[in-house]
Amino acid sequence: MPSGSVDIAIDGAVAVLTLCRPDKLNALDIDMLKALHSAADAVEADARVRVAILTGAGKGFSAGGDIKAWGGMRPEEFGHAWVRHGHRVFERLATLRMPLIAALNGHALGGGLELAGIADLRIAEEQIRIGLPETGLGMVPGWSGTQRLVRRFGAQVVRRMALGGEVFTAREACALGIVDSVAPTGEALQAAREQAARIAARGPAANEIVKLMIASASGEDNGGAVEALGSILAAKTGDLREGVAAFSQKRAAEFKGEWS
Repeated sequence: MPSGSVDIAIDGAVAVLTLCRPDKLNALDIDMLKALHSAADAVEADARVRVAILTGAGKGFSAGGDIKAWGGMRPEEFGHAWVRHGHRVFERLATLRMPLIAALNGHALGGGLELAGIADLRIAEEQIRIGLPETGLGMVPGWSGTQRLVRRFGAQVVRRMALGGEVFTAREACALGIVDSVAPTGEALQAAREQAARIAARGPAANEIVKLMIASASGEDNGGAVEALGSILAAKTGDLREGVAAFSQKRAAEFKGEWS
């Protein structure tokens, strides 16, 4: 597993995406971000996949952004090549058509917690720690730690981590709603597989639509979610087929308002 890679393993309807930089506790660098984006494209294009799991190789989930990757960047380069690029990658993962489960097998700190935050469900092993240490380095959370995490976990919880530097145990994080359940050490991935099997047994189209509806209700991806739902509905009509056929045949369309 080369540095910066993301391994993809598909078993039936479940895809497991594994961050493969264990010697750096899966700290994120540019190569890892690019690999995550490519992995998202790959699983989304695979019609077999109904649920995805995100986890880390070795003893860590992700220690966040690799300081060596961004520490020497010029301010404008830092803002665009690092922060904006990371946002695009995280948004790509957050808007996967299928539910995404984060199996936190190790600490999720800074960018690692922001990465976990894009998942629909989070399962944490009991030994891990969760926090946003950025202000201790004189910087701020840059990959939606003050945006998506506030919407999902609540402003006060994020204040405690980002302003006060509090680091939560897995069970504290579960009580605060940051993670959904706690698994024994070494068992997060298995617990995620069991959760994924339950999700995969349900209607995949219904799950995809529910995910879009929840995103819209929570203020995440409002425009994209609404337009995706509208496009799905339009694609189910006979009018769309007629419109495409009329365009190809260079004739006037005869719309009937019928649903397939």
